Amino acid sequence: MIKKIFIISFLFLSISANAVEKKTNFSIEVFEKAKASGKTIVINSYEIWCGTCGAQTKVLNEAEQEFKEIIFLSYEQSKNKDIAKKLDIKYWTTIVVYKGDNEVSRLIGQTQKEKIYSAIKKGI
Repeated sequence: MIKKIFIISFLFLSISANAVEKKTNFSIEVFEKAKASGKTIVINSYEIWCGTCGAQTKVLNEAEQEFKEIIFLSYEQSKNKDIAKKLDIKYWTTIVVYKGDNEVSRLIGQTQKEKIYSAIKKGI
């Protein structure tokens, strides 16, 4: 019985973590244009299978609805190693906030909404 509960719980948590939309909309050209505009940019580095990444993406999806003037860019780390290298991002659970050309915040593995929002607000 306990084994069945554990398996069902594990499956539910796995499905929940992957239910959040993860998309790649980052390109070097888009990033350079966004920096040149002077706008705040939030970059999300993720992996499809990563539960922490799913939690971060869920918070960032909410933030994207609240902060309409901010540009949100995401990319899958393993499929876009050139982006990771350009931004010196070594971990797929990384969120980086830029204001124009300047990096103003970098979080690794952070899933708390308050801390992610605080990092985003540093760019406003």
